[in-house]
Amino acid sequence: MLYISIIILSIILDRITKALAVKHLMPIDTFPLWKDVFHLTYCENTGAAFSMFSDSTAALTVFSIIIALFLCMFLIKQIKKNHKKILYLSGITMMIGGALGNIIDRILYGYVVDFFDFTLINFAIFNVADCFICVGAAIFCLYLVFDKEIQL
Repeated sequence: MLYISIIILSIILDRITKALAVKHLMPIDTFPLWKDVFHLTYCENTGAAFSMFSDSTAALTVFSIIIALFLCMFLIKQIKKNHKKILYLSGITMMIGGALGNIIDRILYGYVVDFFDFTLINFAIFNVADCFICVGAAIFCLYLVFDKEIQL
């Protein structure tokens, strides 16, 4: 139940923040929280990370669905093998929730709404779903590297 709750929470947070971005940022384009360092900038991303494969929404949607399904099956397998590794399993779950958040955008709009903009380093504009994916992937990788008890 914990893992389903994390998926649902990540999707809800993603949907709420994207709705707020559409409502408040789309009309003004960008809002500097810290001028020239961190802005909230409305962006419609038709690609993947860093806008790679732009305008390949259908292929990215199918690929994302396949990855999300794989992660779901992997999570079920990992729950059986590593049931005491709650943070590890939560990392996998966060990746699933983030992937589903972006899949919903691609299906509904044909693009992903992004809005976190680190202008200081000219980094890619991203969203809450991307944060869940990255944090989940970091947790997952750290466990794979440092926890020798993990059974794949």
